[in-house]
Formats: sequence, C-alpha cells, structure tokens
Amino acid sequence: MGTSERMWPASEAEDSLRMLIASFAGHDPGDLIDRLVEAAAALCAVRCSGLVEVEPADELAFPMRSRIPPGDPLQVSRWVQESGVLKILATNSDPVRLPRDAGMGDPGFLAAPIPLSTRRQAYLWVAGRRFDGHDEELLTRFAVAAGRALEAACGFEAATRMLRAVHAFSAAERAVP
Repeated sequence: MGTSERMWPASEAEDSLRMLIASFAGHDPGDLIDRLVEAAAALCAVRCSGLVEVEPADELAFPMRSRIPPGDPLQVSRWVQESGVLKILATNSDPVRLPRDAGMGDPGFLAAPIPLSTRRQAYLWVAGRRFDGHDEELLTRFAVAAGRALEAACGFEAATRMLRAVHAFSAAERAVP
C-alpha cells in the first residue's frame, strides 16, 4: 500500500500513535519498585522493607530500594549491610526468615525471591518483628505478583522505545516529498 493509499489520514495516525506512546510511557519501573516496597511493608505490618538485586554467579547482593522510618530506630539499614544477610540472599533461591532477637540487634527479617524471567534475580524483604509461616506465604505470593508487575513495566518501557522509533520513522517518511 503506497502513501497515497493510506486508510487513515496522517494526522489521525500520528495522534493515535502519540496516545499509545503516552499510555505505554506511564509505566515507570522505578516508581513501581517504590510502590512495591511500600506495599510489602504495609502488607506485613512493618515499617521497614526493601528490594535487593542478586547476582548469584558472583554471590553478590545489592540493596536497590529500602523503606526505613526516619532515624532507623531498629538500625535495619546497618543490620542489612553488616549481618551477612546479603550473602545469604546471594547464595539462596528460597524465602529467608531470620528471627527477631533485640538483644543481639536482629530486627526480625523475612525475604521472598521475586521470580523474574530475565537473568536478574531479586528479593523483596520486610523487617521489624518476628515472622511466621503465614507471613512467609503472604510475602512469597506478593513477590510473585511483584515479579509479574516489574516484567510488565519493563515490557511497556521497551515497547515505548520501539513505538518512538516507529513514530520517528513514520514522521521521516511523511517528510520525504
């Protein structure tokens, strides 16, 4: 079909493509991570939560986001960095539950792997009380939903880049006399 045989006027196609790009561009993975971390804390009735990215081949884990109350009364930030829990997450693929022991400075910790179809691995964690099997099941189910949401957001981000390229190509085609 040549340019003179288009079924839609160029302006209508342009508007449609722009609206689609705007719709897809509204799914920011960074904002989603912040919301997931906040929701995990609310779901598990704690004030401390976060997301850790894991590189299992190198046995490394890196805190990506955390939600800690001002002043960090339970010293969770320090505990995550110094306790060895990052190494546990880096070498594990199952949920991790560590008991609360205020005398030892252990805040109580629960982490669930976020299943991702990419090479990346991550854990969603909560801290600040004693956790049980019900909490573990709840956070694990939430982590599955979080993984799907993160993959969808990344998919929208990739689709947005592709649609912007289509838009640029179609604009260049219209500009050619």
